[in-house]
Amino acid sequence: MKPPVQAKRPPEPNPRDLTRSEVAYRRIKTAIFDFVLLPGEGFTESDMAERLGMSRTPVREALFRLELESYVKVAFRSGWSVAPFDFRKLEDLYDLRVVLECSAIDRLCAADPMPDLSELKAVWLVPERDRLTDTTEVATLDEAFHAALVRAAGNAEMARVHADVTDGIRIVRRLDFTQPPRIAATYDEHAKVLKAVLARRADPAKLLLRTHIEASKAEVRKITIHKLHSARPAEGTL
Repeated sequence: MKPPVQAKRPPEPNPRDLTRSEVAYRRIKTAIFDFVLLPGEGFTESDMAERLGMSRTPVREALFRLELESYVKVAFRSGWSVAPFDFRKLEDLYDLRVVLECSAIDRLCAADPMPDLSELKAVWLVPERDRLTDTTEVATLDEAFHAALVRAAGNAEMARVHADVTDGIRIVRRLDFTQPPRIAATYDEHAKVLKAVLARRADPAKLLLRTHIEASKAEVRKITIHKLHSARPAEGTL
């Protein structure tokens, strides 16, 4: 039995090719996404520089970049803090996902010939015994599924905007896969969407997709600071 095909991911850049500021930016952002740094948590540039093992200058540059992306906030005389969740913005991003991905489905179902979706079939149309169960892997594959549908539609600008939306919701999207039933549901729902697209049944595919995304968005509404604390790694470091 062949192992399930993994979705392709772009190669990670060589750390030696990154500036110190870029390294700091990536490490702080990862810490926020992995809940090592929690919403509302405060810190100073000196604290962060010490945790990262580098000088304050690249850390400051990274923090200002993260501030532009709304991940951290700066306060006069009191240092920095991780930005609190803007649940309204998150829900708006989920709604935008629906618009973009439904448009992609319309394009895919009307395309002649239909773009090759064999890699998605190899990941999602597999027997239940071949399904992955690791939450991080499934979360990565989930993102790859939705991104691949949009890319396959052939509109580069649509794919670019969708990538920005994906980045904006990633911080909470991972919590959608903390329970086994959600992993199983993702496999089932992705399979149904993909089969409908392959059959060129655009309207059923879009209905299935909306239902799938609404279920994910409903999980976002349930997130509380208590849950975020429980998701924090015991020995989290930067």
